[in-house]
Parts: sequence; C-alpha cells; structure tokens
Amino acid sequence: MKVRLEGGRLLDPRSGELFEANVAYDDVTGLIVAVGNDLGEADEVVTLNGELVLPGFVDLHVHLRDPGFTAKETLATGLQAAAAGGFTQVACMPNTNPPTDQPAIVRDIIARGRDAKKADVHPIACITVGQAGNELTDFEALKAAGAVALSDDGKGVQHGARMLEAMERAKAALLPVVIHSEDETLSLDGVIHPDAAKRIGVKGLLPESEAAMIARDILLAERTGAHLHVCHVSTEQSVALIRWAKARGVRITAEVTPHHLLLTESIITHDDAVFKVNPPLQGERDRHACLEGFLDGTLDIIATDHAPHTREEKSRGIAKAPFGMVGIETVFPLLYTYLVAPGVVPLNRLVDAMTRRPTELFGLPGGIIRPGAPADLAIVRTDEERRIDPELFYSKGRNTPFANWHAAGWTVRTILRGRQIFEQGEERYE
Repeated sequence: MKVRLEGGRLLDPRSGELFEANVAYDDVTGLIVAVGNDLGEADEVVTLNGELVLPGFVDLHVHLRDPGFTAKETLATGLQAAAAGGFTQVACMPNTNPPTDQPAIVRDIIARGRDAKKADVHPIACITVGQAGNELTDFEALKAAGAVALSDDGKGVQHGARMLEAMERAKAALLPVVIHSEDETLSLDGVIHPDAAKRIGVKGLLPESEAAMIARDILLAERTGAHLHVCHVSTEQSVALIRWAKARGVRITAEVTPHHLLLTESIITHDDAVFKVNPPLQGERDRHACLEGFLDGTLDIIATDHAPHTREEKSRGIAKAPFGMVGIETVFPLLYTYLVAPGVVPLNRLVDAMTRRPTELFGLPGGIIRPGAPADLAIVRTDEERRIDPELFYSKGRNTPFANWHAAGWTVRTILRGRQIFEQGEERYE
C-alpha cells in the first residue's frame, strides 16, 4: 500500500534548511518511493502539522540487559523505548549474562528483537570470551551470526598484546573494534570525578584513565589498520588524541553522549547515584572540548549509552550503586532544546550524527530520506515542550539525571521500513 505523509517539514542535510515536502512510501517493499510536493495518488494519507520528518535515528551504544538482567530491561521494553525516542535501529552491548560471546546468543538476540516488532537490534559481540580479557572470541563466526562490531564494553581489554591480536583479527574480519577506554591501573575503584568525590566523600576516578587507554589503542589501530571506534568520549585529552589520530590517517571514529555534552561534575552536590556514570561527568573544560570536538567532526556521532538499572540498585548511594544512566527516549529533545534551539549546534549536524553517520560507520541501512531508501522515519514535534518525567518512560529504567528538565522535540510517530513501530501515547510493554 502506498502511504503519503503530507504537511511535514524535511531537513536539507547540506544547507540545514527546513522545507515543506511530502514523503510517500510503500509499506510492502518498505521503501520510500517519492519525495516532493506532487506525489500523485496514495492508498492512505497521513496529515501532519509541520512536524519534522527525519530519518529514523540510529544508536550504536545501548544496553538492553537481555539476556540475564531483565529486571533492568528486556529486549521488548528496550526496543519500545528506542522506538519512542525516534530510533529505528540500535546496537546493543554484550555485557549481558551470559555475555554475547557465542554465535547462538547473537542469533537469539536478533530473533527475539524481531519478534518485539519495534526498533531493529544489531548485537555487538565480545572481544574476549566472557569479557575476561584473555581468550579471543571467534570473530568470523560472530559476524556470520549477525554481530556488527566487537567490544568488551564496561571493561577495557587491559592486556596490550591481546588487544593487538584482537585488532589484527578484527581487521581481517572487517569488524569495528569498539572500546570502553579505561586503564584500570589508573581508575582502580574510583566512582566519580575527583573534584566531586572530595565533596561527597567517595573515591575519585582519574580522568586520565580514559585518555591513557585511547592513546594505546590509537597506536595499535595505526599499526594494524583496524577500525577503532571510541565509546563515550568525555575528556579534553581524549578529544585531542582522537583529533591527532585522525590527522595522522588512523582509522578511528568516536561517539559522545548527551550527558557529557550537557552536564559537568559540578551538578553532583549530594550523594545521589543518578549522577554516577562511567566515564564520569567531567569538568567544564572537558564538556566544552567534547562540544567543540562534536562540532568539528572529531567526535562523529551521538550515542546514548542507555544503561537502565533498578530503583533498588540506584538507591545504594554513589559508592555502591552501579554506573549508568538511561537516555534513549530523551536524547533528541534534550539536545534539540539545549544545543540546537540556542544556536550552539546546527540542526543538520545533530541529525546527521544520529542518522546517516552511524549507519555509515557500522555498514547499516537507512539514515537518509530519498527514493529507494528504507522508509525509516522519525516524526518529531518541536513546538511542544514537556517536563521529563521518568515515570512515563517506556524503558524499565528510571535512572536519569534530567528528571524535571523541560524539553521540546519529542517523537510522535516512528516508522521502520514502512511499518509504524511507535505512536505517541501507546501502551507500554511489560
């Protein structure tokens, strides 16, 4: 059936200008068939009221907690939350129980994700068996099962020679190596930025632990030619190293999270684990460096590092609670409201970093609106401001530092390959 969306506004990715146009797609082939103003007859017409019609968002870094930690999140709830945030594709990290280190686990995640009928899920598989940092997994078999990248996320591979071998094998398998950058001989058992740690009375986590690991892996990537992708960059030193590596021609890409663009350690004035994340919230100089790195393309994409936990876990205080924040439902509204609307970040830069660029990095479909492309679309309303209420999240996680912030730019409808996978107000999965 041919469906036509009319009355919406599209974004010119080059100029950044918004323009009125209609989009028609075939819900059988799942492809866009026409873009413009006179698109002929349609079997169904959906009338919009000036909403943005954007490519479906793509998040290369989420924690769906399934298998093994389904009290925090399930594939169904996580993928519904993703669709509610305008995402049509997400890549999930392997620190599950059991870890995603076997082809059968990869296949199971893909199959159950498909059954959820929400956003597409692309598993990222472990670099080492059990994320133990020792024996390498079977990269080729994991790729054949559907893994799109390799990571021991939540842990950095501490052994340099092991990481060198991993990059050599990943290069041969044509898989990106996605790193959680943390030299554990420096970070030890630290929990938050040292300045905040002094205020709260807990152990500080040295920011240098991030850049130290990035520096090592840049050298290994240069030697091997592997694609190195750096997770959740948070410090000025890290941005500088990645910029330097790109100038040298190293095959390196990087992501930045909404919380590292919008928050600093100064917000931590009392013992509340909602602010505990790894890497920690850093200083203003680091936040500014991340913003500048995002604007000049040193940091390629936005990723949420969506990390749900139970209320009980996050109630234990900063010293004992697990690291992590949820963010997949609020990322676009927050960045639109606090960076795009004030003129700090161009809209086309933000949209590109959440659509075309991540698909390009991991070889995924979508990311663009044009005839012949997948009909993956996020319909976003920018003229309605809402208060962020964690109790209304589709995710099981409520652990956000942005509770009670006000934001505009909410997704009201999400379409994947011509099929509606989210509509504002729909019931939540259990």
